[in-house]
Amino acid sequence: MRQVPVYLSLGTNLGDRRARIDEALRRLDAAIGRPYEALSSIIETPAWGFEGPDFLNCVVRYRTGRQPQTLLRICKRIERAMGRRDAPEYGADGRRIYHDRPIDIDILLYGDERIDTPELQVPHPLMGQRDFILRPLGEIFEQK
Repeated sequence: MRQVPVYLSLGTNLGDRRARIDEALRRLDAAIGRPYEALSSIIETPAWGFEGPDFLNCVVRYRTGRQPQTLLRICKRIERAMGRRDAPEYGADGRRIYHDRPIDIDILLYGDERIDTPELQVPHPLMGQRDFILRPLGEIFEQK
């Protein structure tokens, strides 16, 4: 089975944020079936797109043969298991409305693939606007 590098962002702004990041990593390791290859520093940043408590954010790299849609289901299942209940919400102007979250796991990159489905866009369409993704992602790229 072909193994590809996959980059995920993790963020949380509720509860014991560091413990939530650690728990999400443990759950991802178990669900993907192997430990992560690289983990960025965990950085604290203001909420993006709404007023709320500061987030802890990081980026992690796995190598996996799992298909992108399977990986998305794993991420969503972990988010729900860790208490995330909100479905994406949009304003009258079509813009996404963001909220506090116990954990957020986004697929940033899946090898060199481009994916554009209603459920999944890779590369992540907003990562270029988000310093809390670009800084940790750059840190992992420098680790290669």
